[in-house]
Amino acid sequence: MKPTLYLIPAPLGESKYTTIFPSYNLDVINQIEHFIVENARTARRFLSKLGIDKKLTELHFYELNKHTQPEQIAGFLAPLQQGHDLGLLSEAGTPAVADPGAEVVQRVHRIGFAIVPLVGPSSILLALMASGLNGQSFAFNGYLPIEKNERRQRINFYEKRSRQERQTQLFIETPYRNTLLFTDLLQNCNGNTRLCVATDLTMDSQRIQTFTIAEWQQKQKPEMHKRPTIFLFLAQ
Repeated sequence: MKPTLYLIPAPLGESKYTTIFPSYNLDVINQIEHFIVENARTARRFLSKLGIDKKLTELHFYELNKHTQPEQIAGFLAPLQQGHDLGLLSEAGTPAVADPGAEVVQRVHRIGFAIVPLVGPSSILLALMASGLNGQSFAFNGYLPIEKNERRQRINFYEKRSRQERQTQLFIETPYRNTLLFTDLLQNCNGNTRLCVATDLTMDSQRIQTFTIAEWQQKQKPEMHKRPTIFLFLAQ
């Protein structure tokens, strides 16, 4: 088999790896010596917890994050051209989805090497599955604007789209701003819009709840500060 880029999911938090990864993933990872990662330190910690066969000092890590220059990426792909498999490892969840790895995948397609996505947790799909909202038509919108008026306009825009297309809208936020986004959704969405809040997915502290905006307004705010959370809504 020709050299392959393997897309390796990472845990969403402190989870038991045996509950979220097939054993096949470990078999694949044990064959790889070169990894593209967001942070070498956390990547080493993850691989150590997996109990890989190789010593960490035998592995090579290439950091892909906001500090990486575009011209560096070509060098990261050199192992493929030298006949080695390469692993693309996300910080959490699946590589190249709400993750900087998409550029790597695009370049590997261009140069013609094989790409194999491995099975693992995706917070986007897990939240959608458990939300009870429309799973036939949905859109992941990433982060909303920080500026309050602009954020309100985007919420109204996505709610209108959701109503017209019967489409579930998904968002994420920097964990320390979760409560602010939740408050903005309650203040700007119609009372009959259904909102799902999914926090700490795959962890023992996991909490997933779906209510209408009107129902949420009568409840105590869920604890989500500095905890990974996905927000989903479907307008009626």
